[in-house]
Amino acid sequence: MKKHPALPDLPVMAKIMNGMEWAGKAFISLEMDNLLNSARRKTGLYDFGDNGFYKGLIHLLNSLEHDAALTTLGRLAARGTILQVLENRLRVTDHINRYPGVLKEEIRRPLFIVGLPRSGTTILQALLDQDPANRSLLSWEALSPCPPPSPDTYYSDSRIGAVQKQFDRLYSLIPGFMAAHPMSSSAPQECVTLFCMEFLSQQFIVQFNVRGYQDWLDLQDMRPAYACHRRVLQLLQSGGVRGERWLLKSPAHLNCIDQLLGEYPDAAVIHTHRDPVGVAASLTSLMCMLRGISSDRVHPAGVAREMLDWYERLLALSVKQRRHNENRKGQFFDLTLGEIVMDPVGSVERIYGFFGFALPDDVKMRMKLFMKENPRVKHGSHSYKPEDFGIDTARESHRFREYMEYFRLYELSA
Repeated sequence: MKKHPALPDLPVMAKIMNGMEWAGKAFISLEMDNLLNSARRKTGLYDFGDNGFYKGLIHLLNSLEHDAALTTLGRLAARGTILQVLENRLRVTDHINRYPGVLKEEIRRPLFIVGLPRSGTTILQALLDQDPANRSLLSWEALSPCPPPSPDTYYSDSRIGAVQKQFDRLYSLIPGFMAAHPMSSSAPQECVTLFCMEFLSQQFIVQFNVRGYQDWLDLQDMRPAYACHRRVLQLLQSGGVRGERWLLKSPAHLNCIDQLLGEYPDAAVIHTHRDPVGVAASLTSLMCMLRGISSDRVHPAGVAREMLDWYERLLALSVKQRRHNENRKGQFFDLTLGEIVMDPVGSVERIYGFFGFALPDDVKMRMKLFMKENPRVKHGSHSYKPEDFGIDTARESHRFREYMEYFRLYELSA
């Protein structure tokens, strides 16, 4: 049977490793106590802080064992991912215990980009990152936040290279992934990475087929994740690397607007939009690439159905929460992918005008230069048609009628 083009063709050594499934189950533990103790041994620390994260970790580990159909490489990837999260949690807890003044750091009027994946959030974040007033959460500090970065070593910290090696390993497994989702240790990272420390993160769902965990996560109160998010931002800026405001981004905020504003009541929110069915093929191909590293039982059409079902639920909640916050319209700026693509710098001017941010001429020129040097196909093209994944656009569009009508996307859609 011909392999679906969205699934990765793993290197020979990875295929050989996956052929020894018995070895993975015997020697690569995903048992909770083993993981907790391994993280403690690695860091020399013991205190994880509040144990509320145990519930999410238990659900994730159970789903990895029963839903994810992990190969040996998949078990190795899952264990490595979870250990890194646990080690970060230990280090963050220890740092705050030793320096409690970190929690007095003020987070003033953070700027959040929320919206569907593949709706222009990444390019908009990269463009806004050209403004020194915007302090981005960079990949290396999100994946290794302790100790907090110092202005003197912010661009030479040894963690930059260490995190880049992680990304390079991923690209060696899936050469085409760079075109789908270019990443760099020095580029902005999504908030879901910080949510991982509470084990309340959509990042695990994109990486692994953890349907049981996904169903559980959709019903959870996300306030602990946002409280953790704030603590890490406070820790990071306590080292002295600051801007006028934090610049943050994740599609995971879509269904958590109430929780976001509960933690950051003065937040400015840019909400990007695109026809959800139009997103489906691109997002499904991305998930297939990532899940295909860890399992040889990834069915693209099944992933597409799962994704459509999932975003039907999340977007319904997004509309409900935006309705609930209609008295805070001055905190939301809505923007379509088409508007971003047609006039990216003009879109930034409109955003800044709406929120009352200053946009100096030199910053505007820097943004224009960035767009010139970073065309959309810089790392190759990545596009799939909905029918490649068995998606009938006409049949599926009704799922998102309320979302499309509320945000007037039938008039403005890309």
